[in-house]
Amino acid sequence: MNEDLRAQLDAGCAELQLTLGDEQKQQLLNYLALLHKWNKVYNLTSVRDPQLMLTRHILDSLSLFPYLDCKSLLDVGSGAGLPGIPVAIGFPQMAVTLLDSNIKKTRFLQQVKAELKLNNVTVVHGRVEQLDLPRFETVTARAFATIAEIIDLAARHCDDAGSMVLMKGVYPEQELAEIGDGFKVKDVVALSVPGEQAERHLVRLIKD
Repeated sequence: MNEDLRAQLDAGCAELQLTLGDEQKQQLLNYLALLHKWNKVYNLTSVRDPQLMLTRHILDSLSLFPYLDCKSLLDVGSGAGLPGIPVAIGFPQMAVTLLDSNIKKTRFLQQVKAELKLNNVTVVHGRVEQLDLPRFETVTARAFATIAEIIDLAARHCDDAGSMVLMKGVYPEQELAEIGDGFKVKDVVALSVPGEQAERHLVRLIKD
């Protein structure tokens, strides 16, 4: 199974045109193993099969990489660490903060940080609207809330020249129409995730 997963990861990185080192790829596979192990008790994701996890969680997160250009990132509603953990592995010089209100999930994230020795990761337990955090160059979220809700909850954590990079499924036409003041849409990118048939889009917002 490990060899199959490594081959699947190699093929996915090639399709995404990403260059990751052997150590980074092994960290991603180790993260996947932890996710699979802890999922049995903590119910971190509804996806149970490791190969599906690799497609829907790991490769899905890796599809974000070409659109990241920052030194600090806040992953809101990080859950099992998606996309934050793969981002932290792929960008070891980036300071990545993983935020979630579920104590079981932040315990898992602390374990992942320790076992994978991710010194660039900070895990925070709490509600995004209640916390006093430093401001970040980029705020990201995946399957967390509507665009307008994320702006309402997390805008104050984004610095003045900052951006939001939000992962969505189908083209979020209704959500885009409901964006209020404070941010404007830079673009909406259709993502192609290796092995995934479902639509994926990336909404990029900049402070207005």
